[in-house]
Amino acid sequence: MEDAPVRRRISGAVWGALAIVYVVWGSTYLAIRVVVETMPPFLSTGARFLTAGLLLAAITAWRQGPSALKATPVQLASAAMVGLLLLLGGNSLVVLAETAVPSGLAALLVAIVPAWVVVLRRLSGERPGIGAYAGVALGLAGLAVLTQPGLSGDVRLWGVLTVVAATLMWSVGSFASSRIPMASNPFAVSAYEMTAAGIGCLLVGLGRGEQYGFVLTEVSARSWTALAYLVVFGSLIAFTAYAWLLQSAPLSLVATYAYVNPVVAVCLGALVLDEELSWPIAVGGAIVVAGVGLIVSTERRR
Repeated sequence: MEDAPVRRRISGAVWGALAIVYVVWGSTYLAIRVVVETMPPFLSTGARFLTAGLLLAAITAWRQGPSALKATPVQLASAAMVGLLLLLGGNSLVVLAETAVPSGLAALLVAIVPAWVVVLRRLSGERPGIGAYAGVALGLAGLAVLTQPGLSGDVRLWGVLTVVAATLMWSVGSFASSRIPMASNPFAVSAYEMTAAGIGCLLVGLGRGEQYGFVLTEVSARSWTALAYLVVFGSLIAFTAYAWLLQSAPLSLVATYAYVNPVVAVCLGALVLDEELSWPIAVGGAIVVAGVGLIVSTERRR
C-alpha cells in the first residue's frame, strides 16, 4: 500500500515536525479561547493568518531568495483553496465555536478528523482496513456522546456543531493537499495558504459586521499575548510544520496529532482556565481518541 515504502524512511525531521504539531497545536486551543475573550473571531483570525503569511513569505525570500516563492497560477490556486479549507473553513470555525464551548471540548471534537479522512479515502476508491472502519465507528460514537444536548456541560449546541463542520472542512483540505499541484517549496506553500486564508477571514469578519462595536483599545493584554503566540508558534512554526508533513510523511502518521492535541488541550484548559471536565466529556472524548488511535495503528501497519 501507499504508506509502506514511506514508513521505512521516516526521518528525524518528520518526528521533529510531529513533535511541534503535537505540543504547539495542543496549546493553541487555550490561546484561541483567550483571544476571543476581547477580540472578534474572524477578524482576529484574519489578522493572525495574514500577518503570519506575509512574514513567512518575507523570511523565505530573505533566506532562500525570491525564486523560492515561485509558483504557477495553478499552484497558487491550489494553495489558496487548501488554505481556505484548512484555515478559513477549519480553524476559523473552531475560533468562532470557542466563544461558546470550552477549549478542551473543542479539541476533543477536532480529534474526529482522521475518521473523516478514512471516509474520504473510501469515497475516492481506496480500501482502508477493517480496523480503520472500526475506528471510524468508534469515533462517530464518541462524537454522538459529545454532541448530545445537556451531556457536554454548560455549552451551546451550535458551538459543538460548528466544530464538527470545521473538522469536515479541515479533513477535505488535508485530503486534497497531497492530491493537487503544489509549489515545491513547503514554506512558500504555507505562506500562500495563510495569506489567502487571512484575506478570506477578514472578508468574512467584515461581512458579519464584527468591526461594529469593536474597540481596539479595549483588547486585553492577555488577548494580545495570545494572538502573538498564535501568529508565531501556531502559524509560522506549527502550521508550516504541518504543511511540510502533508507532503513528506504518510497522512495516517500525520493524523496522529489528532489524538495527542486533545490531551494537551484538555490539561491546559483545566489548569489555566479552570474548565470543567465532566464525565460525559471525558467518556465521549476517550471514545473518540480510542477510535482515532485504532485508525492510525491500522493504517500504519498497511
